[in-house]
Amino acid sequence: MRELNIENWNRKQQYHFFNQFDDPYFAVTVDFDVTNTYKYSKNIGISFFALYLHACMKAINSVENFKYRIQDGKVIIHDVIHASPTILRDDNTFGCSFIHFDESFDQFYRNFEAEKTRILNSTDLFPEQTTEDCIYCSALPWFNFSGHKEPLFGVKKESVPKLAFGKYVKNEEKLIMPVAIAVNHALVDGYHVGLFAKKFQELLDNI
Repeated sequence: MRELNIENWNRKQQYHFFNQFDDPYFAVTVDFDVTNTYKYSKNIGISFFALYLHACMKAINSVENFKYRIQDGKVIIHDVIHASPTILRDDNTFGCSFIHFDESFDQFYRNFEAEKTRILNSTDLFPEQTTEDCIYCSALPWFNFSGHKEPLFGVKKESVPKLAFGKYVKNEEKLIMPVAIAVNHALVDGYHVGLFAKKFQELLDNI
């Protein structure tokens, strides 16, 4: 973890402009082809969600701006970004998780299963670790969508990216899944979202 020198940043003006906003987030919904990932998950009997979440986190960690967080008026660059998805329980409530990222899917899947087990055997809403070196995300497999709005807590300056994964639909021979991506515009531009989307799709195609 290190501090970004804002004065020497080529986005200095953009940062200061958007950081004045009460709500500096912008959001887009992007369709991803998950055909290969879904087929692979069925072939090996592994959670489809865990597979695409790992690919998502690899893509997130490949784009430096997704590692930026605003803390105490400073821009902090985290070394690694982890996943904080909601996980559904049998009673249809959910708990928030904190899944440590690892480049190895096997290790990530062990971390995923441990958090899933904890949540399924608990009524707690939040995990023990609630640091901001993560992305917040939710799977919404009940419906397909073309737009999505994330809730904001009061007027606190937030900078953690927020993602939502929708229900995939069949389009000819492909399975297409919408992903809503909300980011703080003081830290992330459309260009950076584009880098993430390109990398995520590459990883989904070559699972």
